[in-house]
Amino acid sequence: AAVMAGEAVAQVPDVQIDGDGVFKYVLVRVRGAGALAKDVVRGHGWAEYHADLFERTAEELARHGLSCECLGGGRLSHRPEERKIHVYGYSVGFGRADHAVTTEKLKAEYPNYEITWANEGY
Repeated sequence: AAVMAGEAVAQVPDVQIDGDGVFKYVLVRVRGAGALAKDVVRGHGWAEYHADLFERTAEELARHGLSCECLGGGRLSHRPEERKIHVYGYSVGFGRADHAVTTEKLKAEYPNYEITWANEGY
């Protein structure tokens, strides 16, 4: 079961964000059976609140037998025509995500982008 949980955790995409615009994001720690865990980034314009992003992510993960916790949130400004993503802000409900962690995840997903972050702004 631990191997299957490990594979399930490994199959969860590290980053799922909208292709353009400014939107909220959450940093979520995904857990399988045993000690396996990884952090993932979810950011979408349809979400009015950070909790909306987290709840949908939790529902999707639960279908695969995985649990998760929200590590915090913020905002993303994604400008594909300039190949730039800026990570900033915080979540009122979940607190500020570790934007440095988020930035590393985004750099792996978008290697040709300039990705910056700041704790300022909302």
